[in-house]
Amino acid sequence: MRENLHKLIDELPDADLPTAARVLEALNATASAHPLILALDAAPEDDEAETPEEAKAVAAAWEERRKGKHLTTQEVRRKLGLS
Repeated sequence: MRENLHKLIDELPDADLPTAARVLEALNATASAHPLILALDAAPEDDEAETPEEAKAVAAAWEERRKGKHLTTQEVRRKLGLS
């Protein structure tokens, strides 16, 4: 099988080699990826509908951010003693 693949690669025009390399790299990365990572990548972004309470909390958070009532990452790090 490897010999057949090598032969196919040897017969490719030079212009197609970068594409072939990307395809083989992607195939190799997928084959060697951890099953948990593959499962997480394939999982839906959110499998539960947003509740009215969650929607209200998100809207309030965005409103606070719009008004400048938020902490920067640096401020949070300082408050937690991490910087």
